[in-house]
Amino acid sequence: MSSMSSPNKTTYEAAMPAIATEPRDRRGVALAIAVAVVLLDRITKRIVVQQLPNGQAHTVIPGIFRITDVHNTGAAFSMFAESASPTTVRNILIAFSVIAVVVLLGMLWRAGRVLSVSSVALALILGGAFGNLYDRVRYSYVVDFLEVHIGSYHWPDFNVADSCIVIGACLLLIEIFRPQPTDS
Repeated sequence: MSSMSSPNKTTYEAAMPAIATEPRDRRGVALAIAVAVVLLDRITKRIVVQQLPNGQAHTVIPGIFRITDVHNTGAAFSMFAESASPTTVRNILIAFSVIAVVVLLGMLWRAGRVLSVSSVALALILGGAFGNLYDRVRYSYVVDFLEVHIGSYHWPDFNVADSCIVIGACLLLIEIFRPQPTDS
């Protein structure tokens, strides 16, 4: 009995590039997300500073949403803004931010090989942390401009960097509490 011959694979395989068995490294995509956050943060802050003098506001939705120009010398929610030693507070916040950026870069480097909820979350947090760090180093304050009121509740002013940090943190929480598949 003669056996059927298979097509010549060596010619075909020689013409096609080798297919990697490992997934492509997606750290560049994750870093691009972080850079996009920084750029969006810088652009929006620059527009606000150019269009609204410090302390001025533009109402977008009456009673709910305004664009403002607030210079936050403190931490989140303006904590420590009224400190007796603003230079010390600024230096501590800068040091904390630098440490956070370095730690986030390390975490993103490890988790960013694959594009996942965690790597996107870390990229958002990294971009936000760097955006606010830039302001602290360059201006000694962070530009906040998004002001939200819900009923009688007033949320402290925030910016794109803050928003990305919160979104990233929420994504990490979702990822942490999401049921993991079992290997049965």
